[in-house]
Amino acid sequence: MKTALLQITSSDDPEANLTMVRDMVRDAAGQGAGFVLTPEVTNCVSTKRSHQEEVLALQDDDAFLAAMREEAKSLDIWLLLGSLAMKTGDADGRFANRSFLISPDGEIAGWYDKIHMFDVEVSAEETYRESAGYRPGDRAVVVDTGWSKIGMSVCYDIRFPALYRVLAHAGARILTIPAAFSPVTGAAHWEPLLRARAIETGCFVLAPAQVGTHPAQAGKPRKTYGHAMAIAPWGEVLLDAGTDTGIFMVDLDLDEVDKARRRVASLTHDREYTLVP
Repeated sequence: MKTALLQITSSDDPEANLTMVRDMVRDAAGQGAGFVLTPEVTNCVSTKRSHQEEVLALQDDDAFLAAMREEAKSLDIWLLLGSLAMKTGDADGRFANRSFLISPDGEIAGWYDKIHMFDVEVSAEETYRESAGYRPGDRAVVVDTGWSKIGMSVCYDIRFPALYRVLAHAGARILTIPAAFSPVTGAAHWEPLLRARAIETGCFVLAPAQVGTHPAQAGKPRKTYGHAMAIAPWGEVLLDAGTDTGIFMVDLDLDEVDKARRRVASLTHDREYTLVP
């Protein structure tokens, strides 16, 4: 499967981001990609909740999602919208950080709400409280595309390996980890975490990424790490996009999943045990 990972610098303007992403997806399909992946919060990178309230929409009304479903159908491709920020109608007003896998007929084959919220204090200057604006999901999701089963996740989920073991045991052969990673934590942990998730599960790991300083009409501009990556089931880095925006192609040989799992069959070696206090 010829696959394209997009590395982009989304702003807080969904309409401008749609124009950019649509053109890139068309270009990727023109290069032969049958599976195209975008990063986390593809439609809007914003730190200001009031601005998000103005520009985001409910899923059924979301113009970005509708347009990209049409593109997937027109181009006859599988498309992972790494995640879209969208309204939920929840009483507390929080949004969803929702990943969508779109089939070549334009249907939503699967969707996943980010489970783990990025509530951290990286430094005195860099603090995040994702749960203040987004409500966490509670569903692990594996989608059967017919050519592979895909386990879905988003960004900070990467630090919770139990989730990926559940996805692998449910049949996932590809794990998607779209991200808008912090530059500080990205430099320290991004690659080793991605490689660990691949090695532990014997899965391909595909991680499209946001990169750079994100233009903002409102609020403080965010910065993200970049380095979109594709990791093989044995742990090799197949692709590292560095800090450039663009379309990055990789060929997936799914036989490599079986090969890695034969060499180290750890997915079949789980045992029950008791914690001794």
